[in-house]
Amino acid sequence: MAIAIGLSQELMAQISGTWKGTLEGMGQKIEMTFNVEENKDGTLAASLDIPAQGATGLPLDKVEFKNPEVTLGLSQFGITYKGVLKGEVIEGKFFQSGVEIPLQLKKTKKELPGDPSLPSSEEEIQKLMEMDKGSYKYSVEDYFRKPKSSQFQLSPNGKYLSYMEKDENNKRHVYVKEIATGKVTRAIEEKDELIKGYGWVNDNRLLYVMDKGGDENYHLYAANLDGSQTIDLTPFEGVQANIISASRDYKDFIIVGLNKDNKQIHEPYKINVNTGAIEKLFTNEDPLNPIADYVFNRFGELKAYYKMKDGIKTQLYYRLDGEKDFKLITESNWYEGFSILAFNYASGNKDEAYVLTNLDSDKSRIALYDFKTQKIIKEVFAHPNYDASILSLSRKRNWELDYYGYEGEKVEIIPVSETFKKIHQNLSAQFKNYQFNIAGKTDEEDKYLVIVQSDKLYGRYYIYDTKSGKAELLYDLMPQLNEADMAEMRPITFKSRDGLTIHGYITLPKEALQGKKVPVIVNPHGGPQGIRDSWGFNPEAQLFASRGYATLQVNFRISGGYGKDFLKAGFKQIGRNVMADVEDGVQYIIKQGWADKDRIAIYGGSHGGYATLMGMIRTPELYRCGVDYVGVSNIETFFASFPEYWKPYTEMVKSIWYDLDNPEEAKIAKEVSPVYQIDKIKRPLFVVQGANDPRVKIAESDQIVKALRAKGFNVPYLVKYNEGHGFYKEENQIQFYKAMMGFFYQNLK
Repeated sequence: MAIAIGLSQELMAQISGTWKGTLEGMGQKIEMTFNVEENKDGTLAASLDIPAQGATGLPLDKVEFKNPEVTLGLSQFGITYKGVLKGEVIEGKFFQSGVEIPLQLKKTKKELPGDPSLPSSEEEIQKLMEMDKGSYKYSVEDYFRKPKSSQFQLSPNGKYLSYMEKDENNKRHVYVKEIATGKVTRAIEEKDELIKGYGWVNDNRLLYVMDKGGDENYHLYAANLDGSQTIDLTPFEGVQANIISASRDYKDFIIVGLNKDNKQIHEPYKINVNTGAIEKLFTNEDPLNPIADYVFNRFGELKAYYKMKDGIKTQLYYRLDGEKDFKLITESNWYEGFSILAFNYASGNKDEAYVLTNLDSDKSRIALYDFKTQKIIKEVFAHPNYDASILSLSRKRNWELDYYGYEGEKVEIIPVSETFKKIHQNLSAQFKNYQFNIAGKTDEEDKYLVIVQSDKLYGRYYIYDTKSGKAELLYDLMPQLNEADMAEMRPITFKSRDGLTIHGYITLPKEALQGKKVPVIVNPHGGPQGIRDSWGFNPEAQLFASRGYATLQVNFRISGGYGKDFLKAGFKQIGRNVMADVEDGVQYIIKQGWADKDRIAIYGGSHGGYATLMGMIRTPELYRCGVDYVGVSNIETFFASFPEYWKPYTEMVKSIWYDLDNPEEAKIAKEVSPVYQIDKIKRPLFVVQGANDPRVKIAESDQIVKALRAKGFNVPYLVKYNEGHGFYKEENQIQFYKAMMGFFYQNLK
C-alpha cells in the first residue's frame, strides 16, 4: 500500500529522500535507513536498510504520508514506524513485536559507493562516444542489443515453450507458449531489476533469479505459468542463494545453498517451490574448514560433500547407501580434482558414479568409480592434450551414456550410444561447419532444443524431432548480422619465451585477410585461474573487426582446460609470466604479418582489467592505449575487500596470487600492483566500473583514476551505479561500447 494524499510537488520532494536514525534499546544501537521515493504514478515507495544485519533494500509494503503524518511498515517482519514530519526531521516511534522505541530520522543525502566526484560527466562520456567518426554498416546496437526473443526452453512434458522477450522499454519478460494451441502468456514480468536467469522446475512452475543492482546477493523466485502465485523463495536480505540440485524425481522442491546463518558459508536447504516452506538439510559445523559443495542424488538425498581443509586442500566425504555417516574418500590439493559428474543409475550398485579426476594424471579424465571398494571400475574417456569435461546420460533410456567430450580449439562431442550417434549424425549433416549444442530436451526425449552457432553466427534455435530426424528453425537470435559480413575467429598456437605451448585466438577483419597490417585489440580474459577463452561468436571481437581492428585472445598459463601443470605454471606469476605469455602472443601475430605494431591497444575485464593496467606498465611502448573494465589495481586492497563468502578461500587465493603475510611475496605483490607503478603508464587509459561490484570493489578503479589524475593524466571514468561486476543492462552496455569505440578511434586511427 502506497498513499500520498493531496501532496504538492514541494511536499513530495520534502518526504522523498534518505532518512537515517539510530534505534537505541535493549542495550543495542542499530542504525536504520529508510529510502523514500516517488513512483511515476505519484504514489510513494520505500525500502529499509539495516547495515548491521546485512540487510539492504528491504521493500516496505506500507508507505503512507498524510502531511505531516508518516507511516512506514514491513509486515513480513512485523515492523511499523509512525512519525511526524518536521522539516528535515521525522519525530516518531518504532514498533516491533509489542516493543515501542522512540526513533528520530534525519534527512541525509543517499551515499553513493566510492568517490562520486571522480566519474566523468555524461557530457564528457558523450564527447568520447562521438569520437568514433567512421561510417559503418553495423552499429554498436546491432551487436549489443539484446535479441528480441531469447533463452528458449522446453517444458519437461514438451507441451510448452518458454522464452524471454524484450519490450519497447528493454524489459525482458518471460513468456510461455502452449505449443498445441499457440496461446502465449506472460509468466514473469521484469521490472526494475534484471532477470538473471530462469528455468522450469516442473510442468507447472518456473524459477527465476534476480539480485539488486548487480550486488550478487541472488534471490530465487517461483511463479505459475500464468504468472500467478509468484513468491520469493529466499526472502533473506544480504543473503546469496544458489541452486545446488533440482531433479525430475522431486518436482515440488529444490535444494538451495544459502549463507543465511553465516555469511561466509553456504548450507543446503530444501525449499518447496509452491509454498516457500524451507528446511535446513545439513549444518556446516566447521566454518574454518568450510564445505564448498554438496552432492545430492536424483531423489534429493545428500550423498557427498567437498570440504576445504586449511584453505588449500579439498576433501571428499561420501555416505554409502544405507549408512548414516560420511567417510573421507580423497584428500588432495585444491587444484586437483575428484568430482562426481553423475551417479550411474543404470547399475544395481547405488554407490557407482562417473567421476572427473586428475589425481594421478595431468589432464582431467572421466572414469566409472565404485565408492564401496574405492576403486575405478573402468576408464571412460581421456584426451592427451585437453581436460575432459563433458558427460551426458539418457534418463529416458535407463541412464545410458549418450556422449562425452572436451574443449580443445573448439568443443568436441564424441557420441557413444547408438541413439545419440544417430542424432549427432543427423545434426552434423544438417549443420556442416557449425557448432551445435543440446540446450534442452523433453522428459520423453522425443524433442531436443538445439542451438547452432559459429564464429560468424550468434545463434539460431532449432527443434529437433527424433522421429523425423530433422531440425526445424525456431528462432534466429540476431538476424540483423549477416554471416558473410562477420570476421573469422582463427585458433592459434605459439611457444612462450620459456618454452610452454600457448593456445589462443585471433579474430581478423577483412583488411587483414587482404594482406594489410591492422590495429589490434589485445583482450586478456578474466579469472584468471581455470578460465579460458573459447571459439565461437564474440560480439566484442566482431564489433572490433567491423571497425578494422583484429582481436587477440591468449589462453595464458593458469587458464583452464589444458591440464593441471599448465594451471600451476601460472601460480605466483600473475602480473609476471602470465603477462609475458600475452606479450609473446602479440609478438607472434606481429611476425605473422597481421598486426600493425604501432597500433596495438589492450582491453579486458576483471583480471583482464588488471592485465590491461599491467600491460601498460610492463611494456609502455607496446600499447597505444588501454581500457580497464572492473579491474584490480591494488592486490592488497583487493584481498582486504573480499566478499564474506570468499574469505574462507583466502589461503587458496594466496596460493594463486601472492601471500601478503610472506615479506618476499608481499614485495612482489606491491611490484605488480598497478597503483604503485603508475609512473610507468605513459599512454591514454579509459576506466570503467560497476559501483555495486562485490568482487572488485569500486575502490580499485577509484584508486587508479585518482592517482593518474594527480599526475596530470586525463582519464575518462565511466561508472554505473546500477551495475556490479560488469554491465548487464542493455543501455549501459551500449553506452560503454560506444565510448570505447570513440576512445579507440581517438588513439588507434
